[in-house]
This record gives sequence, structure tokens and C-alpha cells, in this order.
Amino acid sequence: MTDCGCGGAAVDTAEQRRVLWIALGLNFGMFGVEVAAGFLAGSVSLLADGLDMLTDAATYGIALLAIGRTVRFKANAAVLSGTFVLLLGVGVLADAGRRAVYGGSPEGVWMIAVAAAALAVNAFVLQMLSRQRDPEVHMRAAYICTRADVVANAAVIASGIAVSVTGWRFADLIVGAGIGSYVIREALEIFSEARDSRATDVTEL
Repeated sequence: MTDCGCGGAAVDTAEQRRVLWIALGLNFGMFGVEVAAGFLAGSVSLLADGLDMLTDAATYGIALLAIGRTVRFKANAAVLSGTFVLLLGVGVLADAGRRAVYGGSPEGVWMIAVAAAALAVNAFVLQMLSRQRDPEVHMRAAYICTRADVVANAAVIASGIAVSVTGWRFADLIVGAGIGSYVIREALEIFSEARDSRATDVTEL
């Protein structure tokens, strides 16, 4: 019998693994594309988005390890994912501040094209995860991270349009800082989910 580790009905762990492996591969690939494009285009928001992809790939890997484990293990896995997300958000805010002082104007067309590709990938992954997020905290953490990515991708596209039309480089910095702030908020949500999961586990003992 499949052990969901959540005290309720069994879940399809094989389907969870399939979804997470697909998500991990797509996010790791887009991480490389976005980080390279971010450096070439001089865009802090595109670079932040790429690093977010790497964090999500790590989150999916942690979720894979949590499948079939206990509720406590899954809650701890979610906390680890949230910690990665939190560190990323702080790092992005720091980089936005640095580039505000030393950076130049980014390439808006690159930002739009690459962020649009990332948005398509994340929308596909989010659709897959939406069918898996409810039963267990580690899958909800993966869903939350991907949901944040969709918002970030759309914001990068908007900033790319603003930079292309106006030439105002601070549109890129503002969106980069916004992504960092939003990612930090998502990390706090993951921590809250994990805390609630642990509390439920204790009450069911």
C-alpha cells in the first residue's frame, strides 16, 4: 500500500515523482538560459528570475526526497525549501541595490523574450502541480514556489517592455527588487504551512 505519510487517503506517489522530475528538469534548464541571458542583457530582474529557477529546482529535488516519508520529514523538507527561497530573496534585494549604484541600462528585448519562455515553462509546471498540491506540505511548497515564478515572469516581461519603450533602467531594478520581496513573502508562507503541518501531526498522535 502507498504510504502518503499524512494520515489520510493514499496519494499517487508515482505521479508525484513524475511531475516533480519534469518540473526539476525544466527549471534547471531555464535557470541556465535566464542567468546567461541576465548577464548578457545586464538585467537584474532576469538574473533574479533565473536564480529563482535554480531555487525551485532544488525545491523539487527536496520534495522528491520527501515522497513516502513521514509528515514531520515532509514538513522539515518544506522548511528547507523555504530557507532556500528566503536566501534567494535577500540576495536578489542586495544585488538590486548594488546595480542601482553601479549598473547600466539592460536590453529590454532580451528580457521580454527570455521571460516569456520562462513564463510558458512555469505555467505548464504550475498546471501539473495544481493537481498535487493539496494532500501534503512538501507538494504545497513546490506549488507555492512555482506560483511565485509565474508572477515574477510576468513582472520581468512588464519591466522589459518599460525599458524598451522608455529606456528607464530603474524599471528593471524595481522589478528585480519586487521579485526579491515577493519571494521572501512566499518563503514565509512555506514556513507557515510547515508549522501548521507539524501541529496537525502532533494532534493526530
